[in-house]
Amino acid sequence: MLKVDNISFQYIKEKEILKNLSFSLKPGEHLCVMGESGSGKSTLLKAIYGLLDLNKGTIFWNEEQILGPAFHLVPGMDFFKYVAQDFDLMPYTSVSENIGKFLSRFYPEEKEARTQELLEVIEMTAFANVKVKTLSGGQKQRVAIARALAKEPKLILLDEPFGQIDNFKKNSLRRKLFKYLKDNSISCIEATHDGDDALSFADKMIVIKEHQIIANDAPKKLYQNRPELYVAALFDDVNQIEIEGKTILLYPHQIKVVEKSDYQICVIKSFFKGFYWLIEANFKNQTVFFQHAEKIESGNLLNIDFFPVKV
Repeated sequence: MLKVDNISFQYIKEKEILKNLSFSLKPGEHLCVMGESGSGKSTLLKAIYGLLDLNKGTIFWNEEQILGPAFHLVPGMDFFKYVAQDFDLMPYTSVSENIGKFLSRFYPEEKEARTQELLEVIEMTAFANVKVKTLSGGQKQRVAIARALAKEPKLILLDEPFGQIDNFKKNSLRRKLFKYLKDNSISCIEATHDGDDALSFADKMIVIKEHQIIANDAPKKLYQNRPELYVAALFDDVNQIEIEGKTILLYPHQIKVVEKSDYQICVIKSFFKGFYWLIEANFKNQTVFFQHAEKIESGNLLNIDFFPVKV
């Protein structure tokens, strides 16, 4: 079990990057860390891996304390793996050689089987003998993930793991990767901007704002309850609307066109989104966005109603 207890960190003469963060993670659980750029997500992963010396607080994996460079000649914990955004691969060797870098040469058959297994997880079997320097950024990102998994760490730390991967590969890769982690009881902490990662795969989610945790719960609960605009906006477009003296937060699908209502909007523009249109409209001098099955021409006046139901 990972226990992060009241940790703070700052570089010399700089403002605090992490402020009094606390949370825990059980073996095999998947945690998403979300927040805007610069909020401290990447720094948190580095601290957990043991690359930083904390100013305050402690990090434990079971009974073992995670300590930084001041206590270890080679920082970083052997039973954790950290996949940073710069990958740090060996460019002049093949994809297979990169994945098998940390596997024992004394057991070649096991090494080969493990390498092939991970090539399938990252969907790069056809690139096994291709030199890494010729790969795209997204392909290198996938190789870095496979290499981190080669020795089956107890915890893997992923910093924007799908940031450079094309959308048509991303969805399939996410399903395979997170299933593999669950099947092998490997804990995962993922720093991401993508709310789909949290909603579809994470057991827990923490939201960091101004270097502090402002929300810590199951992703579904945070999506449904929307504790504040900052949290809701991590998942989707969100409307902050003042109605009869009250401010409510609604996703676009919670605003519907109806025949009769006390509320009227004037359509500004329609955006095609594939299976629906996102409609921008003016509501009592407030801009709102809602989903509709068809395009609505600009200038149309329509009645709407609000459905702040839990999904």
